[in-house]
Amino acid sequence: MNEMKMTALKFLLLTLCFTGFTVATDVPTKPDDSRFTKIVLDDDLNEPMELAIADDGVVYYIERIGNLNSFDPKTNKKKLIAKLNVRATAEDGLLGLALDPNFSTNHWLYMYYGDPVPQKEGYANVLCRFEVTATGLINKKEILRVPLLHEGVNHSAGSLAFDAKGNLYLSTGDNTSPFESDGYSPSDDRPGRLRFDALKSSGNTNDLRGKILRIHPTTEVAASDGTYTIPDGNLFPKGTPGTRPEIYVMGCRNPYRISVDRRTGFLYWGEVGPDAGNDSLTRGPRGHDEINQARQAGNFGWPMFVGNNKPYYRYDFDAKKSGELFDARKPINFSRNNTGLKELPPAQNAFIWYPYADSPEFPELGTGGRNAMGGPVYYYDDYDDFAGKFPRYFDRKLFVYDWMRGWVFTVKMKENGDLEKLERFLPETEFNHPVDMAFSKKGELYMLEYGTYWRAKNTDARLVRIEYNEGNRAPVAKITANKTVGAAPLKVRFSAKGSFDYDKTDSLKYEWFFTTNTLQGRGPEPTFTFTKPGIYRSRVRVTDPKGKATENSLTLRVGNEPPTVRVDWQGNRSFYFGASEVDYQVKVTDREDKTTDPKRTKVLFHYLPEGEDAAGMMATGEVTLKGKTLMEQSDCKACHALNNKSVGPSYREVAKRYSEADIPKLAEKIINGGVGVWTKDHVMSAHPQLLREDATEMVRYILSLTKPSPQISSKGSVKLSQPQGSYFLIARYTDAGGLLGQDIVRLRPAKFMAAEADVFYKVAKKNTPFTSTMSYNENGAWICFKNLDLTGLKTVKTSIYTPKLVGTLEFRTGSPTGLVIAEVPVNGKDTEQTTAPLRTQEGPHDVYVVYREALGGANIWKTLNLQWLEFGK
Repeated sequence: MNEMKMTALKFLLLTLCFTGFTVATDVPTKPDDSRFTKIVLDDDLNEPMELAIADDGVVYYIERIGNLNSFDPKTNKKKLIAKLNVRATAEDGLLGLALDPNFSTNHWLYMYYGDPVPQKEGYANVLCRFEVTATGLINKKEILRVPLLHEGVNHSAGSLAFDAKGNLYLSTGDNTSPFESDGYSPSDDRPGRLRFDALKSSGNTNDLRGKILRIHPTTEVAASDGTYTIPDGNLFPKGTPGTRPEIYVMGCRNPYRISVDRRTGFLYWGEVGPDAGNDSLTRGPRGHDEINQARQAGNFGWPMFVGNNKPYYRYDFDAKKSGELFDARKPINFSRNNTGLKELPPAQNAFIWYPYADSPEFPELGTGGRNAMGGPVYYYDDYDDFAGKFPRYFDRKLFVYDWMRGWVFTVKMKENGDLEKLERFLPETEFNHPVDMAFSKKGELYMLEYGTYWRAKNTDARLVRIEYNEGNRAPVAKITANKTVGAAPLKVRFSAKGSFDYDKTDSLKYEWFFTTNTLQGRGPEPTFTFTKPGIYRSRVRVTDPKGKATENSLTLRVGNEPPTVRVDWQGNRSFYFGASEVDYQVKVTDREDKTTDPKRTKVLFHYLPEGEDAAGMMATGEVTLKGKTLMEQSDCKACHALNNKSVGPSYREVAKRYSEADIPKLAEKIINGGVGVWTKDHVMSAHPQLLREDATEMVRYILSLTKPSPQISSKGSVKLSQPQGSYFLIARYTDAGGLLGQDIVRLRPAKFMAAEADVFYKVAKKNTPFTSTMSYNENGAWICFKNLDLTGLKTVKTSIYTPKLVGTLEFRTGSPTGLVIAEVPVNGKDTEQTTAPLRTQEGPHDVYVVYREALGGANIWKTLNLQWLEFGK
């Protein structure tokens, strides 16, 4: 019987082959995104840069200001190993980190940073080796210096990586100002223009800048400086006149993150590209970012080429005229600042390239700002036999990411390394400006997130780990607290109720570690009192019935209670009734600062026209015009700040120079980019992905910054004169410990649109050409206005359009079933305005307006439409 089965199986296979069918191989299926868990390990970082992971799992990571940290996943403890004295100006600082291949035995690590002390040749970035001990760093050894210009230049790069042969790669930026070449090729070689010429660096075979260097560190005195030797296969053999033997790749602009495939030896990096938003018939291609692959040493073209060898024109910066296009097969460095070879190696194509706008070649990468980064290649069999490692689906795939756009993609490659497919990794997961990533020996992905703002200590700058859960998935742990800062003793109510389990188990176990690694609490919502001042990283461990556990943490700062601020307002705190004048006084109390300092009190009085973002003002205490929101969501903060000059002028400087008449011109400049008018060091990056109306709103916001200061005294009176819109009185006090307390009084007209409701249930917001109404579709539907002051109010008037429906609009406080304070009859007329008495109430309440049906049968075609409400005294 078995022989008969085998014969039949052989016959079936032969039949399939001869009829053109093939037998499918075992292709791994894509794992569900829910099987990945992102865990925050450290959330107190100042510009994190690069990380490296030792064989024992300890993660080492650096901050640009000079901090070297470690995190031990076995103990969940962070340690500040050392704070280096570095030159952290412009784009320099502590930039690169790599562990020696034999780190487990020699404890050596390498760092690349700005040397704070200039030498005879001037400033430099320096590569040094250190030995890590239990108490810090010892045995500093300088390996390599990269001399550079210090003032008015950009692009430092600084990433480090080892290959399987013990060769160390170092990326360096072009050390050039891009701001006087209109976003195209910065190749201005006129006398005195050295910092505007990337041919002096990236295109110079005798210069270490704009390169990826490859050296072999050694302890033996085998090289002239006794610190490294030159591996075979670099771009220029040692001794070649007019070259540096350390160069592996030349023609780089800002190769910010690099990685080496330890199996193939291929080098990968992200190239942060130039700013031009449009192709030019006289200058060359628009800006592109690149993901590059070097299978061997080569020239990758900058500043003569970008993307897939799109050539620039040689440009005469005096005559403002273009010459011939650069030739990728035979690039010629004509610059008088060139100290190396004139004829360069042929230019190599980028692996992946994309502009600000849609990419014709790689549309899946989207649009927007650009900051390409190169990540690791994952090999499933290279990692320990650990259940949580990334699955075989990602085998042989390259991970790439973009700092600005916040995405991560995997790159599937053919056997020879050619690109086959791009695929978004965890598209529903937020990656907040990822700046480096690496796999541990267990096959878990670690990532540094830089945080929201460029060149800032961000509260959302973090070290995270992304774990894969095969089979029974670990639960997702959530943690919140009603207080994260305050004076000791500080009683805090924690909650993990947002935690959940993808596998739908009913019972989760919660274990809490508030100040130590010893269990200190259980349950989803414990309370803990911190009795001593300090900074505590409190953790919750959430475990499912099968023993799978996930942790999450929250940082608490104990030792200072936020001040209490109260505006004593002599009138209704929610409404104003025509032109009036109201007295007020701001009162501040502070638990620690027994006597408050009036200089620390700031009182602002804003008027916000109808239609502007009043909700944003209430949430932030600041005017949040649409244009401001658009600015914060854009990449503008990379070059501009509100008050201080950055790469470009501050927003306030711009606002002082221009008027309302300049709005169309400035909106056009935001979209198309161009040379700045402030100094010759500035160019406006293009934003072709923006809608014109959005660019216009951004300009309106900037110009609003020159309006008179809204700051007023702590005691006095304010005039309310506008018929529409909202007034805000915002009182703030910052104590000696830096904590902020505030109180906000928002006043709206007593007559306001129902569409301003904060929340609604079974009610639709219905827009018409001239107004908005709230459309009730069924019995029991409601809208809610949060925190309305009902003090002194006696009546409520409504405007209703409700053909054929009969019932009541009930005004209730606290909930849809709360106390009834007014009833407005609904009589089935086309339009009716009705005034009803209001039950006397004091203070703030959430007011619900509930429809109770008597006749008519509300449905999608037959609705009650509430247009406006008016409270009266």
